[in-house]
Order: sequence, then C-alpha cells, then structure tokens
Amino acid sequence: MRSELNFIKGHFVAADQDQVITVVNPATGMPTGTVSAASAAQARAAVEAATFAQRSWGRLPAIERAQHLRRLADALTERAPIIGTILASESGKSLDDASNEARYAADITRYHAEWARRIEGEVIPSDTCNETILLQREPIGVVACLIPFNFPVYTLMRKIAPALITGNTVVVRPSNTTPLSAMEIARSVQAAGIPDGVINILAMQHDVAEVLCTHPGVGMITLTGSVGVGRTVLDYCKANIAKPSLELGGKTPAIVAADTDLAKAAAAIAASRTTHCGQLCTAVERVYVQDSVHDAFVGLLREAMKAVRIGDRSEDASCMGPLASKAARQQIHAKVQRALADGAVLEAGGVMPQGPGFFYPATLLGNCRQDMEIVREETFGPVLPVLRYTDLDDALSQANDHQFGLSSVLFTEDYRSALQAANRIEAGELYVNRTPADPYQGFHAGWKRSGLGGDDGKHGMLEFTQTRLVVMKF
Repeated sequence: MRSELNFIKGHFVAADQDQVITVVNPATGMPTGTVSAASAAQARAAVEAATFAQRSWGRLPAIERAQHLRRLADALTERAPIIGTILASESGKSLDDASNEARYAADITRYHAEWARRIEGEVIPSDTCNETILLQREPIGVVACLIPFNFPVYTLMRKIAPALITGNTVVVRPSNTTPLSAMEIARSVQAAGIPDGVINILAMQHDVAEVLCTHPGVGMITLTGSVGVGRTVLDYCKANIAKPSLELGGKTPAIVAADTDLAKAAAAIAASRTTHCGQLCTAVERVYVQDSVHDAFVGLLREAMKAVRIGDRSEDASCMGPLASKAARQQIHAKVQRALADGAVLEAGGVMPQGPGFFYPATLLGNCRQDMEIVREETFGPVLPVLRYTDLDDALSQANDHQFGLSSVLFTEDYRSALQAANRIEAGELYVNRTPADPYQGFHAGWKRSGLGGDDGKHGMLEFTQTRLVVMKF
C-alpha cells in the first residue's frame, strides 16, 4: 500500500499527529493506501506559506507565470501513467480513463497559461476632460480549493491553473476518497520547479478543513461538491468575507422530442447515466419523452441499460465500474426502493449485487412523476427515471420545475424547438443533440441551487480576480 504525507511549501512534511486517512479501492472494498491527516497547525502553516509565496508570485509578469504552468503541464503529461495507476486504484476507473484524466488536466493547464496576455482591465470614460478612469484586474491572494472525488485530477488543475495564472497561490484539500493521486500531482509540482508555497496540497478531516477555510489569510474558497457542502462553505466564507465560487449539485433533464433519432438519443443518454457509474454532476439524471414515442423510447433505453455490465474496470474496461463507497450504494438502493414503493416501475436493474466492491447496476425507472424524490433529488449514481410530456411547453415546464439548474439536454431535429429551449431553459448549460461534456473554453456555471460563480473559459479565469478602480486627474 502507498503511504503519503502532505505537501507544504514545496516539500512533503512529516506528520505531526498519528491520524491517517485510509483510502479504499471501490472495486474491491480493500485498502489501497493511506495519507497522513493534516493537523490544524499544518493547515495554518500551509496558508502562511501560500501568503508569503503570493507576494512574489503575484508580482511576476503573467507571461512568466504561464511558463511555470506550461512546465507543470509537461510534468503532468510525463507522469500521466503513474498518476493514472494511482487514480485507478482509488477511484475504480480503468487505467486508460485515469491516465487520460491526467492528460486532460495537463491540457486545461496549458489552456489557462494562454490567458497570460489576456487578463484585461478596462478604460472607462470620465465625466471630465482631464481625468482617466482605469479598472484593473488583480489577484485575490490565497485560494482554498476543495476538490471532489469523481474527477479529482482534472478538477484539481481546473481550479489551480486559473488561480495561478491570475497571480494567486493555493491550498488544496483533495477528497478523502481520492487523495493519493493529488499527492502524485504534488510530485509533478516539484518536478516543474513551481516556487515553494505557490501550491500546497493537504488531506484533512472536516474539523481541520474548517480551520483552513476560516483562516483570515484565505481570500477565496472554490468548491465542486454537493449543495449541503456548499452551504457549509458559505458559512466558512462569512468568517472573513471570503469570496465563494461553488459548483454544486445537478439533476440534468434530457428532453426527447418525437422528431429525433430515438436510437441515438437512447444510446447517448444511457452512456451519460452510466459513465463512471453515474457519478458526474452533469450526467443525465431525468428524462422527459414525448407521449407519441414514449413506449418505443423506453424500450430502447431498457435495452441499452440492460446491456451495461458491472465489473472491475482494471480487468475489463468495457464494464461499468463501482460507486465511490458502500454508503453511497446503500443510499442509492434505498432511494430506488422508495421510488418503487411510490409507484415507479422497474424496467432494468435495481437489484443489489453480491460480492466485493461497491457496484450497482444500471437502473431504469418508468412511470415516474414530477413530485417523486427520485426526480426531485440528485442521485449521483446509475439510476434513470423517465417521465412523459405532451408538447415543448410541457417539457420545459417540468424541466424547469426544479431546485437545480446546472446542465440540460434536448434531442430534436427542429431548430425552432432548439432556439425556444435555449431561451427558456433554466440552467447554466444546454446541450442540443448531445450529452454534457464541459468544454473548458466555455463557462461551467449553474443556476438556482447548482452554484455561485463557475469554472472554465475567460469567465472562469476572471473568477479568481478582484478589481481595482484607479481615477487619475491630470
């Protein structure tokens, strides 16, 4: 088993307490490694190291910061097979998927390096002829980055890269489910020669995370996680009026119109729901099918979901892998059972598997209603409820009748319907005739309880800045 320490000020630091976090391979249920749980003193030391490093890092020309990011991207690419091996063992992903995640992390790092000459301010007209008004973009300072378990390598760099290019330094808390790959990224940080203290990575329990997030040296907290954790982070932000950037829960609706290619839509939706066992914020979580094709489409979905096999992806990459934990599996199965008791019809799956690991079958539920828990609450697993609709107005009304507004999907061949949905859907994203994929040149931001702020693209990069107005009389 691997045994890791925390990364502070450019070095792996000896534990100052006996507590460790045990990491379990979800495909086997067996331990795969441990990482030292950072103490409150180490969390404070990391913030202090980041604060000191930011004074010089923030003064570097952005183009020099970009050179550091490119070297880090090169180190991630070179170490992708090693990072992938570790990530596969702690996440249940296949080796190819895990290694490719490290390469995608390098790609988004290179992308943000290109913003070096594009962090633009504004010149604003004054009311007088002898005055100039400038709006400058400045770094916030130290950013606390809270990383989820589902794409822990990609999301880590999705947060770090824009923070660094804009002149901030970071303290990263990886998920306790997948912290080992984060420590391997720290070795890439060392290999790239990133200045000490610019990137700090610490695994920690919740009480120490609170110490980190409420430290007066932290100016921003960025999170990808659940709505419940988002509320907690907002409480942390109150301590020092830190800026929040929150990508929270989702319940992506897919609207399937009668005029679409039903077979292609069914295959795409089934793949979206079962990739990484449905543990994606933007995966399709509820399907609205037009009345006239409802039964035919459910038949196609049933066939697609039943064809999904579960198994250890380290042995067979064509299988659907496990959920992150035993507790997640129990919660999802209980939710399916409640849906069936409430009138849903089991079309596929829904049976708790025997044997090791935290597997759950691809599950399709028909005869669902808008008021059901399985439609209203995020499932974050391979469970798909199907509902009917009459016309586009009805579909949009049901899709929008929800607490979440992260992503949405429409399958149609009618450009009028697509344009109506684009103007009326209550979500931060709409994908037409495809399922979500978060292009990193876009802006991944949710409406309603799906978050504040967002990631990716120009607007995601600018999340990590604050403005200074300069009024010059001459």
